[in-house]
Amino acid sequence: MARVNGKIAIVTGGAMGMGNGCATVLARNGAKVALMDRSDTVHAAADTLCKEGYEVIAYQVDVRDAAKLKEYYDDVAKKFGKIDILVNAAGIGPQRTFLNVDDEFLDNYMAINFRGIWNSCKAAVPHMLKNGYGKIVNFASVTGVLVVDPGMTAYAATKGAIMAFTKALAIEFASRNITVNAILPGVVDTPMMRNTCKDTCPEDPDSIFNAIAAQVPMGRMGTAEEAGRVALFLASEDSSYITGIGIVFDGGNTIPETPGSGWEPNE
Repeated sequence: MARVNGKIAIVTGGAMGMGNGCATVLARNGAKVALMDRSDTVHAAADTLCKEGYEVIAYQVDVRDAAKLKEYYDDVAKKFGKIDILVNAAGIGPQRTFLNVDDEFLDNYMAINFRGIWNSCKAAVPHMLKNGYGKIVNFASVTGVLVVDPGMTAYAATKGAIMAFTKALAIEFASRNITVNAILPGVVDTPMMRNTCKDTCPEDPDSIFNAIAAQVPMGRMGTAEEAGRVALFLASEDSSYITGIGIVFDGGNTIPETPGSGWEPNE
């Protein structure tokens, strides 16, 4: 069953990773999708889905550029007549200890991870209000909301802000038939994760990847397509009475009291 058949979806960060996973799942479930990404690979990502028979268009844009984002969202609405679904998946994740975080580093983090979602919602919500319908899905993280590691102060701050913003936006538009929810991923096999492993151990990035995956109770990392299926739930009528929540998507990684301890009961 095509769960979002005939819906018009915009996905930021749609060229790769979880954003691309969301775009793929939405397209396969009947949505017409507009990919937004600052990388020029966004066009190839759209072409791949078009070759599978789906209606997908691409825009190369930086979510920090509010004016350009609005221009492109207006163009999507003009082309397709409406905007039903917005998935905000664009983001960055470099690590730096607190005392080494300068203003430029923090400002860039906030501009992309938090302000980017703000800009995106600001551009999409007027169209949703006009149509009397909308589904917004923001990518936050378990980091900064439930757990955190050293070196993640900037990242955690932005992701915590996204969760707070999700709740605030949800209550503001709950009576207008617009739902706003978040996905809180744990460790997921994406290009960003692979790059992090490579930066951590250039000579053997796979060892870092495998060590991280082994600590997850399910014994593996999540996939971009699995993230897309969570987004599909929040973007479809299956979640019609759900707003202002964050769905943890982490293979059980935030369950253990002492992660990775190997502790087992005697009996």
